[in-house]
Amino acid sequence: MICCCPLASGSKGNCVYVGTEETKILIDAGISYRQLVLRLSQMEISLDQIDAILITHEHADHISGLQTLTGKYPIPVLANSETAKGILEALSLHSKFKIFSTGESFEFGDLEIFPFSVQHDALDPVGFTVRREASQLGFCTDLGFATTLVKESLKKCDYLYLEANHQVSMVHSSNRPFLYKQRVLSRQGHLSNEACAELLSEIYHKGLKKVHLAHLSSECNSEELALKIVKERLDALGAEVELLIAYQDRASRPFILGSQALSSCDVR
Repeated sequence: MICCCPLASGSKGNCVYVGTEETKILIDAGISYRQLVLRLSQMEISLDQIDAILITHEHADHISGLQTLTGKYPIPVLANSETAKGILEALSLHSKFKIFSTGESFEFGDLEIFPFSVQHDALDPVGFTVRREASQLGFCTDLGFATTLVKESLKKCDYLYLEANHQVSMVHSSNRPFLYKQRVLSRQGHLSNEACAELLSEIYHKGLKKVHLAHLSSECNSEELALKIVKERLDALGAEVELLIAYQDRASRPFILGSQALSSCDVR
C-alpha cells in the first residue's frame, strides 16, 4: 500500500507527501520548515523519516523550504541536472543532489518513479508518476499545455494530482499585469479549469478513483468553480471519480492506495 497527502498547493508553496512502510518522500518543498513539520505531524510522521525530496522545477514556490530543511536534515534532493543547477543558483543547500534523467524511470526504495517533461517556463520541468506494485499515482502541475507525452504518462494512474489553476475569463478580468496574464495563459504557463477537464476526459479510465485539483489561483479561480467545471465533464462520461481540492493553507486528508482499494489514512 502507498499513502499520499497533499500538504500545500498553490502559488504560496507546494509540497506533497508520498510514502510506504519502507520509503517516504516529499514532492517539492515550497513551504516553511515550521508548516512542514506541523502538517507531517498530523500523520505522525517526522522529518527524520523522510528519505528524499523530489523536485519538479526550480521556481520558488516549489523549493523555498529546501535551504532550511536540508540544513537541519541531510535528506537527499532528487532532481534533473538543469533543475539542480537552477536550485544551486537560488539557494545554498547542505544536502547532496541525486540526479535523475528526465524521461527515464528509476527505483528509489520500493517505489518506481518516472519523471516526464511538461511545458512550463522553467529550465527542465517535470511531472512524476510513482508506482508501487499495481498502484500508480500521477503528479502534474505547472504546465501550460498537456502534450501527448503528458497524456500517455498519466492515463493509467489510479490517482491524479492535477493542475486546475485558473478560469480564463477571471484572468482577463483581473487586475494582474498584462505580462502575468500573457504568461499564465501561454503554453508555458498553467492549465485552466477547462484544460484540466479536457485532459481528464481524455485519460479517464475505470481504474481512476481519486483526483485532487491542484495549484488553484487564489485570485483567478475558486474551489467551487474548478470542481463544477471538471465534474460536469466527468459526469458527461459517466465517470465515477472522487474530486477533491488540494489546499494551500492546510494539508488535505491523507489516503491509502492499495491493490484494490482507496481508504483514508488514520491521522490524529
